[in-house]
Amino acid sequence: MTFRRAISLACGFAGGSAVLVCAAVAADKRGYFADRRRFRETLSAVHAAQPPAWPTASGWDYNWDKRDPSSPVNGKRKESAGDAGSPDVENSKPKATRHIFLIRHSQYNLKGDGDKERILTPLGREQAEYTGQRLAALGLKYDVLIHSSMTRATETANIISKHLPGVELMSCDLLREGAPIEPVPPVTHWKPEAVQYHEDGARIEAAFRRYIHRADPKQKEDSYEIIVCHANVIRYFVCRALQFPPEGWLRMGLNNGSITWLTIRPSGRVGLRALGDSGFMPPDKLTRT
Repeated sequence: MTFRRAISLACGFAGGSAVLVCAAVAADKRGYFADRRRFRETLSAVHAAQPPAWPTASGWDYNWDKRDPSSPVNGKRKESAGDAGSPDVENSKPKATRHIFLIRHSQYNLKGDGDKERILTPLGREQAEYTGQRLAALGLKYDVLIHSSMTRATETANIISKHLPGVELMSCDLLREGAPIEPVPPVTHWKPEAVQYHEDGARIEAAFRRYIHRADPKQKEDSYEIIVCHANVIRYFVCRALQFPPEGWLRMGLNNGSITWLTIRPSGRVGLRALGDSGFMPPDKLTRT
């Protein structure tokens, strides 16, 4: 590489690295570098320190939920340029935003023999009261409260529902706790068998596809839905919805009774408005079991 070429490359750097490059060039003018080799080595070191480029907007899959009306279907598009403004096309486009509140169950008896005995502790029941009060204080018009069929989630949902009169309560087996996908990096204290990942992963992914998607085109107003389930399920949902590597789900921690708030826009954009919010509870009431 010639000296002129090295300078040309240096001019292409941005941010803090540009400062380092300019300093190297100035030092070279003062004769600090005895030869071009040392100068090239300095530029190479600066280049190696560059952070990786962030993904561009084009990396986002707007049809992640397979509900984009403009996406290809069976090799054809639902709309063409000439039909873009037709009533049928407009009617097929979602218009409302879905707000999904993912609630982790409260503290429960870890020593219970089987699911039926793993009931909420007195503190867990108190935590659920705080969560119900918080959801009510938001003043939103909730459409439905869905909960995992496991005992600890069912009890948490029942307590929360007392603060939200008139909100429909539903149970779903797909939302039960499990091992969604082998975490990266691995952990030593928790190692399910491969078959558990295989079975639980398919079920939890099915739950994601059922509940995490943009609004139906027939939905006219924004909706607010509550799902009471488990930490593993919620963390996996968040990774999938944000199109982060799902293997990273175990890198997040969620307190008992915490609130995670996802928004899904008609365009397919997803926003995370809160992750594991439990600031509405006194510090001495916080647990993560």
